[in-house]
Amino acid sequence: MSHPPEPPPPGPGYGPGYGPGQPAYGPTVAPTSGKATAALVTGVASLVLSWCCGLGLAGVVAIVLGVKARREIAASGGRLKGDGIALSGIVTGAIAVVLGVLILVLIVVAVVAGAEFDVDNGTQGTQF
Repeated sequence: MSHPPEPPPPGPGYGPGYGPGQPAYGPTVAPTSGKATAALVTGVASLVLSWCCGLGLAGVVAIVLGVKARREIAASGGRLKGDGIALSGIVTGAIAVVLGVLILVLIVVAVVAGAEFDVDNGTQGTQF
């Protein structure tokens, strides 16, 4: 019983070991910068947390990571992608910082107004 002949090997670039310097399975795609991804995740998380006692100030981390990622991507010469992701991290981080500062100001104003209210009524604080 005879076996059919084997098919010819694929051309360069279509599999491992078929040509020097050829990618294993087609053209490669530039990876996304890890700092860009971290900037976006941190920015969104700080935006969500900005309503809780001013934790939006963590958005500073997103801004720093986003700026560093954009510099890294620009310097890579196309070897890294994710510039839009980094920019989104910067924007969400900045919004979170603004909201966090506003929340902290509101908390301070509420505490001071509450203290003044107690003084005006002649009480020394909340009594149960």
